[in-house]
Amino acid sequence: MKTLILSTILKALAPLFLGFAVYMFFRGHDNPGGGFIAGLIASIPLMIHSMVFGYRATREKFRINPRLLAGLGLLVALISGLFAVTMGDPFMTSIWVEQKLPLIGKIGTPIFFDLGVFLVVFGVVLQITFLLTEE
Repeated sequence: MKTLILSTILKALAPLFLGFAVYMFFRGHDNPGGGFIAGLIASIPLMIHSMVFGYRATREKFRINPRLLAGLGLLVALISGLFAVTMGDPFMTSIWVEQKLPLIGKIGTPIFFDLGVFLVVFGVVLQITFLLTEE
């Protein structure tokens, strides 16, 4: 289904989707957003690319292994919960660094958990998309 309109729209909107995904990711701890919705938003341009150009062209261009991303996301989420255990606190207790970073704010284990959720959602959505668009 290679169309000129969709391929042109994809080139224009892909950076907007990715930028909005980053915004939603960092907004998510205290407000609606986070890793889940950021993963869904970030996967939209690749879903459209896969529908327009096909499964093989998308895998060759972006060199993404969705299963590896999902597994890596599970590992990151698990490790973020284990940080507290190493300090004697219960599993998944939040640990925060006191110093704030510009534009991001405080860094802590919930951000790494959200990163793991992001990678899992991104990988699963892409795997489903690739299975549906595979020829």
